[in-house]
Amino acid sequence: MTQRHRPAAPAVRPFDDRRTSQAIGAMATAFVVGGVATWLALGAARTARAQPAGPADGAPLMRAPLQVVAPVDLQRYAGIWHEQARLPNRFQKECGGPVTAEYTPQPDGTVQVLNRCVRGDGNFDEAVGSARVVPVAGQPGAGRLEVRFAPAWLSWLPLVWGDYWILKLDREYQVSLVGTPNREYLWVLSRAPRLDDAALQAELAYARSLGFDTDKVVLTGR
Repeated sequence: MTQRHRPAAPAVRPFDDRRTSQAIGAMATAFVVGGVATWLALGAARTARAQPAGPADGAPLMRAPLQVVAPVDLQRYAGIWHEQARLPNRFQKECGGPVTAEYTPQPDGTVQVLNRCVRGDGNFDEAVGSARVVPVAGQPGAGRLEVRFAPAWLSWLPLVWGDYWILKLDREYQVSLVGTPNREYLWVLSRAPRLDDAALQAELAYARSLGFDTDKVVLTGR
């Protein structure tokens, strides 16, 4: 009797834990709002954290290390922010309408981040994350944070945290410029649903002086 050969089982691709972790980490910068958080770069410039923080006024050299606002009162920063402009990113590619970020300080010192946007089809997207302050030597309360949208049990992975740097903030906490140290992500946020054009252009001009490619920005809700 001729022996039948059983067809070989399809190969099973091994689970790639590193790739999965990176994918989850990438999600951490969605919105980053932020409020914004944000919606935020993924550890590509971690070494920049060793740089001293300082007030974000003046116009540094084009590729000089970015400074952050110091200090930032997170209790005053809490609440709802409306996105006015952003550099394009794949996390918000479906957002075609208004975008908001709501920050709520928690008893453990972290900040809950709730990002919402209206998609092009009129439906809503929502993401809940957590932000934490990154200590800066000699600058208590510096506006240098990290945001995570991955599950809490993955918070020990550096790649799930995205940078959220407050680069400019008015005294009344009404307008905030948020970016990442590699200059790949940028958001203009305001308390008002719509910031007047002159104020928006002033924020973008400042971002341009910091080395951000503002020619590529997407204006939200305009």
